[in-house]
Amino acid sequence: MSHVLDAPPPEAAADWTIPQGWEHYTRAEHDLWDQLFRRQAKLLPGRAVPEYLAGLDVLRMADGGIPNFEALSERLMALTGWQVVAVPGLVPDAVFFEHLANRRFVAGNFLRTPEQIDYLEEPDVFHDVFGHVPLLANPVFADYMQAYGEGGLRSMQFGALHKLARLYWYTVEFGLIDTADGLRIYGAGIVSSKGESLFALDDPSPNRLGFSLRRVLRTKYRIDDFQQTYFVIPGFEALLQRTLETDFAPLYAELETLPDLEIETILPTDRVITRGTQAYARGSAAGA
Repeated sequence: MSHVLDAPPPEAAADWTIPQGWEHYTRAEHDLWDQLFRRQAKLLPGRAVPEYLAGLDVLRMADGGIPNFEALSERLMALTGWQVVAVPGLVPDAVFFEHLANRRFVAGNFLRTPEQIDYLEEPDVFHDVFGHVPLLANPVFADYMQAYGEGGLRSMQFGALHKLARLYWYTVEFGLIDTADGLRIYGAGIVSSKGESLFALDDPSPNRLGFSLRRVLRTKYRIDDFQQTYFVIPGFEALLQRTLETDFAPLYAELETLPDLEIETILPTDRVITRGTQAYARGSAAGA
């Protein structure tokens, strides 16, 4: 949950929102969005959780071109009371949590360049909208995101933001879910990435472990490459319930007495779905 600026730029409102400026997107930018959309839409059936694919459909995100946030928000509001608001980039943590707690999803309004088609460091409109917004049409996941925002605001008074950030990372960004048809993707960082959409489910390298809230809050993560460990939830209802039922204040205090866990760690108490070889991570480190 890092941010770039310490104050909103002149064109932003006090809550950091800005106009999307949809009318300023070029034909080339709309075409690049369509190229990214077609590539992922072809890849994700049978890989992404059905609720995500249903969200793409009901929000009419296949209509072509970069979505207009105003029209997208109208459809989303009718379903779950959420809206999409544009921001100038990564925003301060308190701003981010305040928006989530009030059912506003913040999205960058810029699109990557053709040279960045497979990777860029800062999330763009494709990652934010294609990756995150479809699941906000699902009532249970929509409630989870609001609960996360409310929890984030509380976490700031306990100095535990770095631990709560791990929950967002391993669920909202890079989560897997167990279904009757096998493991499926729901994390936005995976569904918006061609490479990680394949890696997360097919590659023998990463660990895939059953979700445990305490375990996730102790586990470090990496932001610069494919994940070394994925956590698998049994369903969105269980994730929401676990979040709502937990008193995080004593949990944060308890975790302060325990060491953080390295990314590739497997504990004797873990439910191991896949014990990864970690070959990809070792190869990346060797080539660094």
